[in-house]
Amino acid sequence: MKKYILIALILGFNVISAQKKELKKAEKLFESGDVKGASEILVNSKSLFESADQKILLQKIYLEAKIDQENGNFQSSYDKYKNYTSLGGKDSEYDNQIIKLTSDIVNSAIEDNAKNRYSDSAPKLYLAYNINPEINQDYLYYAASAAVNGSNFDTALSYYQMLKDMKYEGIVTRYFAKSVETDEEVEFSESEYNVYKKTKEYTDFREETTESRFPEIIKNIALIYAQKGENDKAMEAVKLARETDPKDLNLIITQANLYIQLNENDRFEELMKEAIEQDPTNAVLYFNIGVVNDKKGNKTEAIKYYKKTIELDPNFESGYLNLVSLILQGESSIVEEMNGLGNSRADNARYDVLKTERENLYKDCVPILEKLVSINQNQEAVKTLMNIYGTLGNTEGFKKMKDLVK
Repeated sequence: MKKYILIALILGFNVISAQKKELKKAEKLFESGDVKGASEILVNSKSLFESADQKILLQKIYLEAKIDQENGNFQSSYDKYKNYTSLGGKDSEYDNQIIKLTSDIVNSAIEDNAKNRYSDSAPKLYLAYNINPEINQDYLYYAASAAVNGSNFDTALSYYQMLKDMKYEGIVTRYFAKSVETDEEVEFSESEYNVYKKTKEYTDFREETTESRFPEIIKNIALIYAQKGENDKAMEAVKLARETDPKDLNLIITQANLYIQLNENDRFEELMKEAIEQDPTNAVLYFNIGVVNDKKGNKTEAIKYYKKTIELDPNFESGYLNLVSLILQGESSIVEEMNGLGNSRADNARYDVLKTERENLYKDCVPILEKLVSINQNQEAVKTLMNIYGTLGNTEGFKKMKDLVK
């Protein structure tokens, strides 16, 4: 019996010795930069470590976490680091390793963003936030932005809701000074700023506090709800956002667009006029009011706003086309009356009057269409102008437009 116990002890000692040996080899390879070699040793020795004691197991988990970190398997790496500490693992470099992990994650996310891989970037930034939610709230904000850019709206919405609930503002102080040598302004960290203030290398030191990001967060929540077609929730969010920033042009337009979706044209027009107060040279705003008045049958008002649209932006094609369409709306009633006339002297006289009225409508449209055609040969404008020239008997103009028809 004593012999068997002795054999068991010897075997157990040999196993432990083999575990330590393999682990040491893996650690040395990792430290030399051979991450793949270190990983292969641990994988090939998987069965050997099944009977490992707590101390060896913790060393193995810690090394695996480092390997995953180097390989960019950040979630797995972080999970193993947490497992290591939860099982009682302690290492003097652990905190620095977690800081480096966070930095690696963020740098990888930045690279993803640069290559438009937003769906890869967002979860990485969210992981960086989760590593230390108290101080890494900025990463949650950037994760939400990446999710939006990747059209992952549900994910972005959940991130923005978290930011809203924590009342995140993201206000920071930025530090600037002018270089004496180049006379160019340079931005510093706070510590650099305090150091250089004591030297003569820089002048004109100044501090700048950024604006709160909270209104933008609320606005984005509203925009996402609107994108998802959840207009009631979007309206609730945008009203809250406007309380924090009532003059924000994007918020005004967002709320106005919601009213359009709800068929509340009067409220839409009110908000468009409010938006014009903030941005009086924005042709799109005038065009939108023109469209609303057009739908409401306010022809004179609609024409006024369409003309203002193309005055502000001579390349605004829809402004020209909508203006012409509105002017030509009067043609149908004229043609209907002409077709209903008889052959009496009075009817013939009335026909001539109506014909002149119809031609005058066309003549009103000619300079508008000619201007649009001169901009980029808009095919709808070309065909309409060709037909008008034909009706007015302008043979030269008709042939010219016919040659432009594609």
